[in-house]
Amino acid sequence: MPDLLLELFSEEIPARMQRRAAEDLRKLVTDALVERGFLYEGAKAFATPRRLALHVAGLPVKGQDVCEERKGPRVGSPDAAIQGFLKGAGLASIDQAKIESDPKKGEFYVAVIEKPGRSTPDVLAEILPGIVKNFPWPKSMRWGAASREPGSLRWVRPLHSIVCTFGPETEDPEVVRFDVDGIGSGDVTKGHRFLAPGEIRVKRFDDYAPALERAKVVIDTDRRKDMILHDAKDLAFAQGLELVEDEGLLEEVAGLVEWPVVLMGSFDEAFLDIPPEVIRTTIRANQKCFVLRDPNTGKLANKFLLTSNLIASDGGKTIVGGNERVVRARLSDANFFWKTDQQVKLEERLEKLKSIVFHEKLGTQYERVERIAALAKELALIVGADPELAERAARLAKADLVTEMVGEFPELQGLMGRYYATLQGEHTSVAAAIEEHYKPLGPSDRVPTDPVSIAVALADKIDTLVGFWAIDEKPTGSKDPYALRRAALGVIRLVLENNLRLKLYDVAKQSLGILTAQGHAGEGDPEKAELILLDLVQEFFFDRLKVSLRDRGIRHDLIDATVGTAAHSLWDDLLMIVRRVEALGRFLDTEDGKNLLAGYRRAANILRIEEKKDGWAYNEAPDLQIVNDQGQIEEKALAVVLDGAKREAAAVEAEDFEGAMRALSRLRQPVDAFFDKVTVNAEDPALRANRLRLLNSIREATRTVADFSRIEG
Repeated sequence: MPDLLLELFSEEIPARMQRRAAEDLRKLVTDALVERGFLYEGAKAFATPRRLALHVAGLPVKGQDVCEERKGPRVGSPDAAIQGFLKGAGLASIDQAKIESDPKKGEFYVAVIEKPGRSTPDVLAEILPGIVKNFPWPKSMRWGAASREPGSLRWVRPLHSIVCTFGPETEDPEVVRFDVDGIGSGDVTKGHRFLAPGEIRVKRFDDYAPALERAKVVIDTDRRKDMILHDAKDLAFAQGLELVEDEGLLEEVAGLVEWPVVLMGSFDEAFLDIPPEVIRTTIRANQKCFVLRDPNTGKLANKFLLTSNLIASDGGKTIVGGNERVVRARLSDANFFWKTDQQVKLEERLEKLKSIVFHEKLGTQYERVERIAALAKELALIVGADPELAERAARLAKADLVTEMVGEFPELQGLMGRYYATLQGEHTSVAAAIEEHYKPLGPSDRVPTDPVSIAVALADKIDTLVGFWAIDEKPTGSKDPYALRRAALGVIRLVLENNLRLKLYDVAKQSLGILTAQGHAGEGDPEKAELILLDLVQEFFFDRLKVSLRDRGIRHDLIDATVGTAAHSLWDDLLMIVRRVEALGRFLDTEDGKNLLAGYRRAANILRIEEKKDGWAYNEAPDLQIVNDQGQIEEKALAVVLDGAKREAAAVEAEDFEGAMRALSRLRQPVDAFFDKVTVNAEDPALRANRLRLLNSIREATRTVADFSRIEG
């Protein structure tokens, strides 16, 4: 079947936009084709610094023929109705219509309209200009004389040419002709900007990709990445060194070159006295280069790897020399910052935090530090940290924000604070907490385990969450400008992975009290405060907890079932909720659990039907006298087991969740026997009512452990 080749060739496409742009192009074109009934076998998009390309395989030559019938007026209708029908159906005369008969409506005209399928090139020529004109670049520009005209083409950088061909493998494809603001489609592209700038005539994708490769353009981003990584490792190995791998940098560099050539440079060994993270950040940020280390010691080497877009005639000496000069200058700056920062102690920098606004409604960074320090001191008692160390670490945690180094490289905040704290003789836990209080920054980031770090990290995140909830700046939809979802997930991971017993509601309430005392949360209205805390803890945190547990393979409905029945002493204890959910999950995976759930549902369904029919609920305890006098053996056995159901509640209260599940499992056999042998809707009204109360007792017994009505499946 025929293939489509589309290339949009421009001046430049920023590396950070390439992946998304390629995916957008693939989706926009294939969605438009499918919407018009043109199915395909496969599609793949590509991006380089100068081009977006799309290959769609297995398209039909034309769309499917369509035959539709259009009902017209009754036979004998006025001429005006007949003429209107003929015009709408595209018929020359009424003789071209057929007559059908309806037993109720009589005879009427029907037009059979046959529409031949449109050719694929015609459809492509129709849809592609609009896709190009409205392409969703995050940033775009107009250029040239046409830029003065309203509605003129916008592109990420000036668009130079469009290649669009369509056809089968066995024939020369045709050029799909269309025009976008004076740029006509064709079958000519260009190779590498410097190594092969001449024009290349292309036919189909199978010719296009090899032709570009001969012209020093590797069209596939992932292949460029593989080439860079392979050559970088080989160069490092040849020098007895090891590449410090960096996936983000590798992705970026692969988006900067069409023909990658890896070269090695070096810098003065004296710069190795600077912290290795600073060297790496400096070289990465300014020159997009990789650093190397000694595989034996793990220490950085005074060499780096750059990726050129050229095969230079001098073997790359000039390119390497230019990069070395820039790296030397940048490392000299970093060395100056490093030495200058050490001359001022962290606590002496705190005054400068008073001039940095954290948020107009939440005060300055200094005020925030005061809140975090107060909360961290209280949390220290809960997490087993020294309160004085936790308070000290919190007070110094943001001080590096006003250092020269962090001013130049904001991504080093926390890390530089740890270095400076260590140099000025702070306790090792204080220095560690200054760096680690930002963690975890994401699902793959490690969670602090030092109690001081835990106290400060929790205080930092809870202050953030409570503060933005207090001023009603909550996440909406996909928008979360203050990373509050990440903060909540961070709290959850800190609690769960460190096995902390933390009353989240109480801690949030304490945080809100500190904020209110600073005058940043109104007048301390108790009702408003309660609403803020309930919304934050019961709603937002539980939603994040479900996300976190779902990522660990735990079902969200089990969380709902557990939280729905948790006593007030447990509902904001994340660790206990998770342990309870896990115990419930293990129970429901057993035969006892599955059968008891089925028995519960049967009881609940009968109750719902009978209570609706009778107009009242059977909430009272069953009359054991009626059971003893009139009940069947199975009924009596169930009543005895239900009477002992207090064991589940006691086990839950004692946090013995496995014991609670074992107690629940004892219900399984009597419940099964009851439904197997006993007729609930007995003829005797009193006996029937008592049996319905027994069913309610089943419902109540399970509720002490979980709300089974919320369990799906």
